[in-house]
Amino acid sequence: MEKVFAGKVALVTGGSRGIGAAIAKRLARDGATVALTYALAKEKADEVVRSIESAGGRALAIQADSADAVAVRNAVTETVRAFGRLDVLVNNAGIAVFHPLDEFSLDDFDRMVAVNVRGVFVATQEAARHMGQGGRVITIGSCTADRMPVAGGGPYAMTKGAVAALTRGLAHDLGPRGITVNNVQPGPTDTDMNPADGPQAERMRKAMPVGRHGHADEIASMVAYLASPEAGFVTGASLTIDGGYNA
Repeated sequence: MEKVFAGKVALVTGGSRGIGAAIAKRLARDGATVALTYALAKEKADEVVRSIESAGGRALAIQADSADAVAVRNAVTETVRAFGRLDVLVNNAGIAVFHPLDEFSLDDFDRMVAVNVRGVFVATQEAARHMGQGGRVITIGSCTADRMPVAGGGPYAMTKGAVAALTRGLAHDLGPRGITVNNVQPGPTDTDMNPADGPQAERMRKAMPVGRHGHADEIASMVAYLASPEAGFVTGASLTIDGGYNA
C-alpha cells in the first residue's frame, strides 16, 4: 500500500508518551520520517524511536523543554538539519495544572502559559520558515477550551482557548503559502495525565455518551487526517474529539 506521508518529515513536540507518542508512531506508520521532542523522559522518547525504527521507519528524539523558546527553535532546526526538510508540525507538548484560585501560584500559571501557548507560537513561527506548499501545522488543544466543568481549571482552559484563537489567526498568515493550521481538541483520553482508572474517571465517563475514555490512537487518527493531502481545504478549525463530553 502507498504510504501517504512517504518522503515527508514531521516534528511532534512532547512525543515521548501518551497522545504525542501515538501521533509519532501513526505518522511514521504512514510513511513519515519523525522527530519528537521530550523534556525529561529520555527513556520513553528512546522507546518511541526504537518502536518506529523496528517497524522500518526513521525517527529522532530531541531534548527540548517547550517552555524554553531557544530549545524549541533549536529542535526545529535540528529536525531540518537531520532530515533535510519539515512538512508537518504537531504542537502536542502541554502541561495541566489544576488548583483552587486562592492557591494557584504565578509560577505555575506562567509555566503553563509558556508551554501551552508560547511554545506553540514559537514552534509554529520557526517551522513555518522551513515549510512550503502543502505544509501542515496541527496543535493539540483540549475540549476544555469550550467547557471547563470543574473548579481549579480556569487557567488551563484559558491556555487551550488561546491556542484555538491562535489557530484561527495563523490560518490567515500561512494559508496564502499553502500551509494549513488546525487545532485538535481531545476530551478525556486514557493517558498518564488522565488515566481511565483515575480518581476523576467515573465522573468523566458519566458525562460522555460513549461511556468511555478515548484512546490515544483515536486522537492520532484525527491528526493523521489533518496532516494528509485530503485535508487541504481544512484550516483555521478546532476539531473536537471527545466522545460527546461537551455535547
